[in-house]
Formats: sequence, structure tokens, C-alpha cells
Amino acid sequence: MSGKKGAKEEAKEKVQGTHAKVIKVLGRTGSRGGVTQVRVEFMDASNRSIIRNVKGPVREGDILCLMETEREARRLR
Repeated sequence: MSGKKGAKEEAKEKVQGTHAKVIKVLGRTGSRGGVTQVRVEFMDASNRSIIRNVKGPVREGDILCLMETEREARRLR
């Protein structure tokens, strides 16, 4: 075998998310309430916070790994 990596192995190494801490749980959303809307604050040097939808159990203080950080969820009405 050669020392070259396959396309799948290279893709796995490139995938890295941005860590963000949940600072406030805003409420439940989705047709059956299976999604929670939260405000997260990025843990890098920036002091930016955005609203995201999270599927599954989540509470304040949890750390999320966001693969995409540009999109922001629309607020609940």
C-alpha cells in the first residue's frame, strides 16, 4: 500500500466545527416540539452570539460543535 490517503479519509480530517456555548434556552419549536431554539456564544476570540435550532436534549452551559456558523435561525413568535 502506498502512503496516500483516500478521499474519505481526507474529508474526515478537514471537517472541523466551531465550538459555541449555550447561554440561553429560548423555547421549543417544530411541529411536535422536537427542536429547541437556543442562543449560543462562540468560544473563540469573537464575542459574537447567534440563535440556532438544536435537535435533541440541550440545556444552558452545553457546548455545541457548529459545522456552519453563518446562518441564524428565525426567532419564535
